[in-house]
Amino acid sequence: MAEQSSDSSPLVLVVDDFQDNREMFAEFLSLSGFRVAEASTGREAIDRGFELLPDVILMDLSLPELDGWEATRQLKNDPRTRHIPIVALTGHALADHSREAREAGCDAFLTKPCLPEVLVVEIRRMLDRRQAKA
Repeated sequence: MAEQSSDSSPLVLVVDDFQDNREMFAEFLSLSGFRVAEASTGREAIDRGFELLPDVILMDLSLPELDGWEATRQLKNDPRTRHIPIVALTGHALADHSREAREAGCDAFLTKPCLPEVLVVEIRRMLDRRQAKA
């Protein structure tokens, strides 16, 4: 599990059931100056979210045990984590999926495959938005 960069760098929780995807995104985000933690299931995403209180969560929607939609709902319904921006990162590309992800509480929606540069731009946008609200 990657957790690099300085302690003051934003922490991104990467949630994906495919290890290759997690490792690829974690590596690129680390090289882009973020600290990174990982989770492979919806249940683990919730546990890690409560434990780490990351600055942003990248949430795959098709996950074992508990899907990303339900994990997002639970994180957004808890006062400890409702302020954390969640970016849906999924292979579900239909317009209905984007709407459903937003209804579940996702703050943004990106489809896979997603260029790492696009992902970094979206994460920075979420961080800027969150800071502007503070």
